[in-house]
Amino acid sequence: MNRIRRHTLSALACTALSMLGTDAIAQPAYPAKPVTLVTNFPPGGPADILARSVGAVLQETLKQPFVVDNKPGAGGNVGAAVVAKAPADGYTVLFGIDTTFTINPHLYPAMPFKPSDLKPVVIMASSGLLLGVNPKTGIKSFGDLLSQGRQKTLNFSSAGNGSPGHLAAAILSSSTPVKTMHIPYRGNTPAVTAVLSGEVDGGILATPGMLPHVQSGKITALAVTSGQRSQLAPKLPTVAELGLKSLEQEVLYLVMVPAATPDSVVQILTNGITDALQRPDVKERLKSLDLFYEGQTGAAAAKRLADMGVRYGQIVRATGIKSD
Repeated sequence: MNRIRRHTLSALACTALSMLGTDAIAQPAYPAKPVTLVTNFPPGGPADILARSVGAVLQETLKQPFVVDNKPGAGGNVGAAVVAKAPADGYTVLFGIDTTFTINPHLYPAMPFKPSDLKPVVIMASSGLLLGVNPKTGIKSFGDLLSQGRQKTLNFSSAGNGSPGHLAAAILSSSTPVKTMHIPYRGNTPAVTAVLSGEVDGGILATPGMLPHVQSGKITALAVTSGQRSQLAPKLPTVAELGLKSLEQEVLYLVMVPAATPDSVVQILTNGITDALQRPDVKERLKSLDLFYEGQTGAAAAKRLADMGVRYGQIVRATGIKSD
């Protein structure tokens, strides 16, 4: 009789486990091994610095290595594709910017991944861009830019095809009499160097890379594209203040994971990243990069990206910009 009872209980237990599925089987707590933070832009830029700052805090709080791996190329498509094709287990995470998802699908004839392959964990921060020119151009104000841009084509550098600066220069040309020629570089730093050396006339680039040269007088700053004034250069007008609301543009710094990543893992990452962004040293780093804290997650983050994608798609079609 006891043998029959034991057999019955064992059968019932097996049935219960099969009905519950594999989630009922104990899994190691996340993270149980090192996590790779893929940033899809070169080292030294804001996305890379932010990934390393946040990753250091995650390593401290979650007790596993968080290793940054730079995978630049094709406007962020290369690194995003690496994450999109990785296992959906939270061990390969993308630290990037919105343009890979809001501009590139409209710009590149073929994408190496589908935007739906990834989902947002959190929009960490936003920033504007700084419109600056080499002093040798003789341009000292936005009015000078309009005057000179009517007479000749100005070469503008960007951090690469599909980058925020690429789009901004195209909007400038379509919204004003200024004629620009887009000159792409591999990242923000070489794009700033090109303005500094006079290899190009100007650029609309990430503020932190431009500002030291503005302060030294080697680059002339004209405006910022953010909706609010720069934290680092509060005397500079916004483009909206100059009457060019259409040129207003922000860059979103975000974290993405493969779409099938379990919600429980996403929540751990969300909590860890939002906690990191509130640390005094990380907040100071945000300010040093002229980044404004955002903190949008889940459906709200996805909707914001979708709305930006619609706007940028309209701009790409209207301006006719290309990926090369």
